[in-house]
Parts: sequence; C-alpha cells; structure tokens
Amino acid sequence: MAEIDVFDGHNDAVQFIAEYTSSGRDFLSRSESGHLDLPRAREGGLAGGLFALHAGPERQPENDLIITGNGYEVIYAETVDPLHARRQIEAQRLALEILIRRSDGRMRMAVDVEEIAAARAEGAFAVVLHMEGAEAVDGEFDYLHRLHAAGLRSLGPVWSRPNIFGSGVPFAYPRSPDTGPGLTEIGKELVRTCNRLGIMIDLSHLNEKGFWDVAALSHAPLVVTHGCAHAICPSTRNLTDRQLDAIRDSDGVIGFNLSVNDVRADGHLKDDTPLEAVARHIDYLVNRVGEDRVALGSDFDGAVIPRAIKDASGLPLLFDAMRNLGFDTQGLAKFAFDNWLRVFGLTWKNSPSS
Repeated sequence: MAEIDVFDGHNDAVQFIAEYTSSGRDFLSRSESGHLDLPRAREGGLAGGLFALHAGPERQPENDLIITGNGYEVIYAETVDPLHARRQIEAQRLALEILIRRSDGRMRMAVDVEEIAAARAEGAFAVVLHMEGAEAVDGEFDYLHRLHAAGLRSLGPVWSRPNIFGSGVPFAYPRSPDTGPGLTEIGKELVRTCNRLGIMIDLSHLNEKGFWDVAALSHAPLVVTHGCAHAICPSTRNLTDRQLDAIRDSDGVIGFNLSVNDVRADGHLKDDTPLEAVARHIDYLVNRVGEDRVALGSDFDGAVIPRAIKDASGLPLLFDAMRNLGFDTQGLAKFAFDNWLRVFGLTWKNSPSS
C-alpha cells in the first residue's frame, strides 16, 4: 500500500480504454502497456484524477517534427472540424460512463469536492471529467451546457492548435510561450460562461497572450493542469516566472507535468531523467508560488515520463525523491491531493447564473 493518497490533475487514459477503441486495454485489469489502469493506480496510491476528453484531427500530419540545431519544433496541427470533434468527445464520454458502470462501484464519477472526499473515504476511485481543447463546443455554448450537466468540471479552451476560441501554443524548444494571438471575442465569452457554470478553466496548451486574456477576465483562480517552469526548461509549453506569479496571486494551482521534455533543462525526450532532477523542478515551482499551489498533473498516457516512475504504480518513488530533497509529510500531502481539492472548492462552488 502506498502511504500517500494522490489526486492527479491530468491523464489521457480515455484514449486507450477498451470501451473507446477495439485495440484498447481493460482499465480494470493490470496491464504492462501505457501508464494507467485501476490496479496500477491503486499500487501508486492514486485515488482519483481528471480524465481528459480530447478530439484529434481527421488526418494526422506527416513529418510534423522538425529537429533544429539546439532543439525542436512541431508543426501546428490543423484545426479540427467541430462536428468531427463532437463525435469523438461523445464517444469518449460514453465509453468512460460504460467503464464506470462496469467497475461495480470501484470507480465513481465525481462532480464536487464532497463526492471526491467520499470516494476517497470509501476506497473508490474518483473520476472527474475534463476536456482538453474546446473544438466540440459550439458558439452558442449549448453543447458546453450539456457537458456540464453530464459532469464536465474542467475545460482547456485550446490544445496546441488554433480553434474559434483562441490559439494553442505549438510545441517548440527553446522558445518563448508568446507565440501568437490570444483569445478571440468568443473565447472571452467562453471564459465568462465557464465562470458562471463553475467549470475550471485549464490554461495548459494556451499561449502567453491567451493566458493573460484569461487572467484579465476570469473570476476564478488560474489553473494549469499539466505544466512546468520555463525558467528551468524553456519549452513553449512551460510557464514563465511572471505567469507563475499570476497563478500564485490568484490562489490557483499548477499541476506538475511528468513529461520529460518539459522537465529536463535540455528539453530532450529521454526517459532516463533522474528523479532528483524531477524533484528539483517541483521544488523550484514550490519556492516560486508556495506549497499550497503546486500539485501533480502527470500527463499519464499522454507523454514520455521518467523511466524510474514507469507508470502510475511508481508514484511513491517520486515522493521518495521529494522527501530526500526536504519535502515534509504536510508538503507531500498538499502536492499529492489537498491542493487540487482546495482549488476545486474555490472554482466549483460557483452556481450557474442566467
């Protein structure tokens, strides 16, 4: 048994479950592929997490990765057709509902802090619905309201590509996250609508101008479900110190991303990244924004993570590395679980208004 309960701010496991794809794995059985299933979650102390719904393009671009003299850049993915996106999102949402029913109480959909806490106390795994990229949302927000009624509690307006709401930040290193225009006018209305509904706005994959647009508009704490520090790893996906300060000042949270190319100072996609380096990166964030504002946002099943962790069952090794660096029991508990529930309570308590 792991000694620390964990709530994870981001995973892409829905893309790989058997209920969604015929070649997928049974989330209820232990697998050696990927990072996450229920048995390995339990071995690692995971008691719940944000499960990302995400729509991919109809055609994957060819040769989209360009290796530069000192780094890399990824060609912008094309904008996804809204109807195509909605079909994928609905299929993923229904697949997750079927999985939860099939779990016979071992997994539960949670829509508020009390339900997460109750699931934890009763030994059930809490699933919170998140959507990464709002391509499926229409301009009148009817589908957003439907998703909220179905349990959606977290939304990233963009992934790393443009849509009608704003511009995602393309993957590149070394480069600033200031890569283009911010939110569109309808993107700003999306922020206001999420505030009214009490949907948490995820700033992951949003470029710097978009980040500041949300900061100027939103009444909720600023949240990045999976990101790292640009000062350590100058990837476009990572946050500048000024952005981190804004998260701190809003009493928000940054979920620490285990993706090695955003953790390592050299930006390399190498899974031999030492856990000491991972813990030092977390320590930088904590020193910048405070121990109440850094949590785990693993990006399981969506990234290359350190080989020493391997999958969800290896999370206790990360906590050991953090202990060795001086994190105490209280600090570990905040990082692993408490900080997410704190920011959920500040965000989800908002009730819809007309």
